[in-house]
Amino acid sequence: KTRYSKLIFRKSDTVPEELHQMVQGGFLTLRKHNCFFQDLVRIKGKDFVTPVSRILIGNPGCTYKYLNTRLFTVPWPTEGYDIKYCSSQIYDACKALIRLNDYLHVEAVKALQGQNLFETKEIKDTTVIDREQELATSLVQKVSAAKDQSSGCAPEDDNISLKNRTSYNVTLLNYMDPLQMPYLKQEPYFGMGNMAVSWHHDENLVERSAVAVYSYSCEGSGMEESNEQKLKGRDPAVWHVGLKVAWDIETPGLAIPLHQGDFYLMLDDLNMTHQHCVLAGFSPRFSSTHRVADCSRGTLEYIFGQCELALQNLQTDCDSMALSLKSLETAVIKQAEEIHNEVEFEWLRQFWFQGKRYLKCTDWWLKPMAKLEEFWRKMEIMTSLVLSEVGKEEQIEEQRNETISCFLLVLTERQKLRKEWTAR
Repeated sequence: KTRYSKLIFRKSDTVPEELHQMVQGGFLTLRKHNCFFQDLVRIKGKDFVTPVSRILIGNPGCTYKYLNTRLFTVPWPTEGYDIKYCSSQIYDACKALIRLNDYLHVEAVKALQGQNLFETKEIKDTTVIDREQELATSLVQKVSAAKDQSSGCAPEDDNISLKNRTSYNVTLLNYMDPLQMPYLKQEPYFGMGNMAVSWHHDENLVERSAVAVYSYSCEGSGMEESNEQKLKGRDPAVWHVGLKVAWDIETPGLAIPLHQGDFYLMLDDLNMTHQHCVLAGFSPRFSSTHRVADCSRGTLEYIFGQCELALQNLQTDCDSMALSLKSLETAVIKQAEEIHNEVEFEWLRQFWFQGKRYLKCTDWWLKPMAKLEEFWRKMEIMTSLVLSEVGKEEQIEEQRNETISCFLLVLTERQKLRKEWTAR
């Protein structure tokens, strides 16, 4: 209650049976069609293949980036979008996951509202409030009130905030069979046993947004709970989620058993103040981890907008059809070249280096990627136009030097990244 109050755990019998069947059937379908993939991620300049296999499903045109790897959503059925799936079974699986998403959204809103009521009730029930805490709270309120006044904003409406922080736009599905893993790391601080996923915070999320995780371990008859370790620590046959306070190993860690169809919610800032890990059981397990991904720089809409911004500086002569640059201002050139890098390294190379794996589910991304490649070709032309312009005699020395020095920085970065990506 004191250290993990923002973790909400729900047993499988609280979830409608029909939803369980749809979702669990969807997991098995995606597995049967080989739609789970290990990712090549980059940690501290080194590449690693993840032990867990994953697939991202969510809003069309949305992406989710973790450990320098951008995943592209297999879009779930969404009104107004023409999405062709490779089979009706894959369509059903994606439909099941959007149903689960809607269900978990409602549960998260209820849980957050419940917490608010609980918190205010607790304060009323307590006659003596710790004086220091009261002082600290009033200070925080004064600071945030001052902020509100200085920015001229009214505090945001609670309901809008609740909706924004629980409207999941993607789910990252995970699959792992621990018996196929030759080596699993041991949990280092509390002796919790084998870890499928080490201690971490989920990244690239909207601030203080809730995370919801639905767990499905394929517990068969041979996977009954083992009795050897009943008394000492956790049951190694059962999957658990582990939690700890970030940068703190004095506060006892928490390990919660996850059985078929259980789910849990990490509310508000729990993902920032705490770290979590996944402790492996004996049986294969799927999970669906619903997130409010921070898509400010991660949607098709965003990157197409960036391309249009960069290409505003390119003009075509009506008679000769020759291409030229409208402006040679340093700021304009720098902006276009940075967008050029963003399109190439954050989108095109991120998409294609993972191979054509998304085609196992849908060809939805092929058209937008072709459009982005078209934009990228035009930006390559813009780069060579800048080069020929700075080579001309009539350029003023000072202006030329300024252009070259800013241009070189971006080109050097591009060269370095191309080498890195070739290696990857």
